Amino acid sequence: MPRAGSSLFSGFRVLGLYSNHVPHALRYHMKHREFYVVTSVGQSFHTFNVSRLGIVSVSNSLADDITCLAADRMLVFAASGTTICAFARNKEVVMRYHGHKHDVRLLLPLGDQLISADSGGDVIVWDVQGGDIYLQLNFDPGTFDVSAMMHPSTYLNKVLLGSSQGALQLWNIKTRWGLSNVDFSSQSPAVDVVGVGTATGRIIIHNIRLDETLMSFTQDWGPVSTLAFRTDGPPIVASGSPQGHIAFWDLERKQLVAQQRNAHRTAVAAATFLHGEPLMVTNGADNAIKVWIFDQEGGGARLLRCRQGHSAPPTTIHHHGNDGKNILSAGQDGTLQSFSTVHERFNKNLGHGHKKKEKNKKKGLAYEELRLPAITAFASGVTRQSDWDGIVACHRGRLTATTWNYQRCTMGAHHLKPPAVRRDAVATAVDITSCGNFALIGLSCGRVDVYNLQSGLHRGCYGDDEKAHSGAVRGVAADTLNQLTLTCGSDWLLKFWRFKTRKQEDQLKLSASPASMRLHRDSGMLAVALDDFTLAVVDIETRRIVRKFAGHHGNVTDMTFSPDGRWLVTTAMDCTIRTWDLPSGSLVDCFLVSMAPVGVSMSPTGDFLATAHVDSLGIYLWNNRSLCGPVGLRPLPADYQPVEETLPGVSAEEAAEELKSEEVDDAYQSAEQLGEQLVTLSLMPESRWKSLLHLDTIRKRNKPTAPPAAPPTAPFFLPTVPGLTPQFALPPTTKEDTQSKVLRWGSLAQRSEFGSALESALESGSFDRPLQILKECGPSAVSVELTCLTSEGGGDNNLLLGFIHMIDRMLASGRDFDLAHAYLALFLKLHLRTLSQDAVAMEALIHLSSRLESGWAELQGSFNQSLCLLSYTKSALL
Repeated sequence: MPRAGSSLFSGFRVLGLYSNHVPHALRYHMKHREFYVVTSVGQSFHTFNVSRLGIVSVSNSLADDITCLAADRMLVFAASGTTICAFARNKEVVMRYHGHKHDVRLLLPLGDQLISADSGGDVIVWDVQGGDIYLQLNFDPGTFDVSAMMHPSTYLNKVLLGSSQGALQLWNIKTRWGLSNVDFSSQSPAVDVVGVGTATGRIIIHNIRLDETLMSFTQDWGPVSTLAFRTDGPPIVASGSPQGHIAFWDLERKQLVAQQRNAHRTAVAAATFLHGEPLMVTNGADNAIKVWIFDQEGGGARLLRCRQGHSAPPTTIHHHGNDGKNILSAGQDGTLQSFSTVHERFNKNLGHGHKKKEKNKKKGLAYEELRLPAITAFASGVTRQSDWDGIVACHRGRLTATTWNYQRCTMGAHHLKPPAVRRDAVATAVDITSCGNFALIGLSCGRVDVYNLQSGLHRGCYGDDEKAHSGAVRGVAADTLNQLTLTCGSDWLLKFWRFKTRKQEDQLKLSASPASMRLHRDSGMLAVALDDFTLAVVDIETRRIVRKFAGHHGNVTDMTFSPDGRWLVTTAMDCTIRTWDLPSGSLVDCFLVSMAPVGVSMSPTGDFLATAHVDSLGIYLWNNRSLCGPVGLRPLPADYQPVEETLPGVSAEEAAEELKSEEVDDAYQSAEQLGEQLVTLSLMPESRWKSLLHLDTIRKRNKPTAPPAAPPTAPFFLPTVPGLTPQFALPPTTKEDTQSKVLRWGSLAQRSEFGSALESALESGSFDRPLQILKECGPSAVSVELTCLTSEGGGDNNLLLGFIHMIDRMLASGRDFDLAHAYLALFLKLHLRTLSQDAVAMEALIHLSSRLESGWAELQGSFNQSLCLLSYTKSALL
């Protein structure tokens, strides 16, 4: 039964996902004495340690996206739709709470109870252990829409509820009574005092016992998205804003003491101070977790550590380096980042591109105005990255290309801009030569320029009139030896240029306008994606189209070759990922994904396939099954309907079930003999048969040298025989000392199991049993068994003849070819003199010799034919 989905790739994991708009939860582990932060990532949550921000665990996936999180000392609670799940060990669901009719948006653990509030106005108090409803409160969302919930310190069984209308209510969950109703939520270190943040930007410090406002502040950035108090001494309260800024207010001086602008690219989802430490943890919808430390003068904070991915979906991804451990990714947020497939601590953020600050300093431009737009295409090289910049990028709507330094994780020093070009031209394609010295940049006006990466100087352009194509350039590439440059444009032409002289040598007319192209330098194959959703593969040596592929029903977004150049993997807007086999010219793998892929890259080692998708911030890794075991790739029919494959990291339980079923379906039992005319070797290790002829040498070499034996010690008083003449008493002689140690012949006359099986096989004609016994024996045991075939060893001449017939049967069947020759060589070495005196045995040996000669003659003919064909294939130009 064929496996549904992809037979070549299986989901492995997702990179670059750290946080979303859901506020994080902070917990303290008593045994480890360490703080952990829990963040939501779609349908699952991740747990990080605050000390290093290293990922500790990933939870199992839920049916829907997580809407809110909470944690106590033992469990993590996550709400998904109307269901609340309790997770143990940060991974497994141990309890589910059903009872809400609307989406749950607030959770608060309180001792043995869990309090939850939904968008319909229902507040339910749950028994954590049993899952029963202890108390249920109903509010009218029109008059009291619950928007905040907290437990005031030292207030036993009390819960403070805040509403979007501006009112607060204090409830006792034991007596089920509302204690107060004030018109005005984060707990301060002071007893009875809480902080309230409003949608108007007002921050109120309120005493709930006296129902009195102590002080208030107003931030100019709009609504307060989060509120947190320091607990390590200084009376500071931090407030977050939708713009990503954080303000710090001094409660003693009642003024703003510091502010952290652009702490996050989006709204600050939550800010939490670690108890008794000058550290603050924040997260936001910009896919970032940050830890801030307060060691600045004036009460300011600085960034201590961070885990950050793209805040907008990535558009282009490529593997960087030859080890396949790092993936460069450019996102719509304008950043260029590197994600490690080994560990997250090796991730790098190369930052956001910016304009030249020297020219714009006098213009008084803001920081946001200096930022460059998103990267549309980039190329990287590792050959000279330690000497100068090794990454060149094109930006959306800009003529100038930028350089980046991977090792310093910064933007480079050069802005590559061609001279005398109209301003409406845009850089559309880029490539770096294999030597790392030059960069090729194609423009929308049809121009292709060459730059020196060390100096950033312009070195020339292609074309007689400084124009390589009459339309926009869609792709540029250079071969391995810098002999040939290839360009394609919207004028339907693929042109071949001499790299050094920049003169055109040849051109190829395409069937449609090209959208992009990808060159595999080792094999010399160039893949071109056309606007009619087809693919063309060009051999740059013969400069002919050698393969054409059709099957996509949308624009081809990206392409990548396998390291050996055998497969071409393409992605398109029809949400399919297809793998084309170049030697056979057929489609061998195809599967659907839930989101359209926009980028794809195969690891240089061939172990992983990386994809980027629309509306997704992560980079998804797919495992190459062909490296883990045999994969049967058969050409797919033209009417093949692909099956949707689950994205990695979305549903871990379903992926495990698919893997289990795959192991059962793909189990292949190899036949013992594929054909009678073939010669099959045994699966025995070489050490079991290759040393049979050298056992004497091995025994002599391994013979231990016995240490000198110490003489028996004489007793202090020598025993004497009583009498007149002193005589020493001799030790008594036992029966064992006088008995002869030469065994009788009868004790060795018994035949071994192999001898008995060989004698039975001589009568029945089936030699499978004695051959199986020999296979189970080691080299020394095989030598002993063959030695005992003669009459001196307890056998007779019939056993010698039976062994010859067994070898003849093995050679006739073609199985265990290597074992047959090894056993025969040892047999002749031991018994050739005895066999020469037996006429029947000599006749059998002559027949066996003729079979050996004919078998080796056939093998020699097959070897010569294969070597001749291989020599022709290597020398001929196909």
